[in-house]
Amino acid sequence: MSALFDKTWARQAFALAVLLISWEVLGRAGLISPFYAPPPSAIALALYELFADGSIWQHLIATLSAALAGLAFGLLLGAVLGFGAAMVRPVADIIEPVMILLNAIPRVILAPLFIIWFGIGLGSKVAVSLVLVAVLIFFAVYSGIREVDARLVERVRTLGGGRMTLLREVYVPSVTAWILGNLKVAVGFAFTGAVVGEFVASSRGLGYLLSFAQSTYNAALTIALIVIIMGFVLILFGLAGRVERRLLHWRYA
Repeated sequence: MSALFDKTWARQAFALAVLLISWEVLGRAGLISPFYAPPPSAIALALYELFADGSIWQHLIATLSAALAGLAFGLLLGAVLGFGAAMVRPVADIIEPVMILLNAIPRVILAPLFIIWFGIGLGSKVAVSLVLVAVLIFFAVYSGIREVDARLVERVRTLGGGRMTLLREVYVPSVTAWILGNLKVAVGFAFTGAVVGEFVASSRGLGYLLSFAQSTYNAALTIALIVIIMGFVLILFGLAGRVERRLLHWRYA
């Protein structure tokens, strides 16, 4: 398995190297316009300049704070609403249509409204991330509870298990698996919400820098910022994967 893993990473690294070298050569030969697709060397220079003066860190911290806060509150709100809707039918009759409607529309279009409500500070970015994550987790929890095997529930009740036993021994393990299975998607949604909120209106953050790069037609800076965002998301994906494997070790075993 380790040999296969090493070979896979080697092939991926080789393919990436070929792509970057070809891109650089074609760009220097004038076959690719640097205005639209600047060569990797120009993107690397833009990355260096972002980190050289240290100003990038305040923008990284702003985006990361909004994304992680939105992720945490979205996980909590989605789980609570999902549990309530799955366990109490009248609650489901009220909440489920709202969640279906929010899921049907591009939720990032709510960003301008949140900025009107909460201003251009951290609150509006957290709100956008929260909504994106909460809708996803709601359906994960709601579906996780509703798809629990009814025979298993009956057996627990037959053995004298009450509502708390069902929650602890049946519903919570099932819901945990569904939440962790969607955790990587939730991380991506949280970052999307934070960056989109900053892009619409903000005084700092990676989305603010992206808006500046767009307004100045700086493709190298734009791609450099995209690379930074992708790097942070991949790091969080890795952490989420470790949490999933640790808490769901029985599934991987």
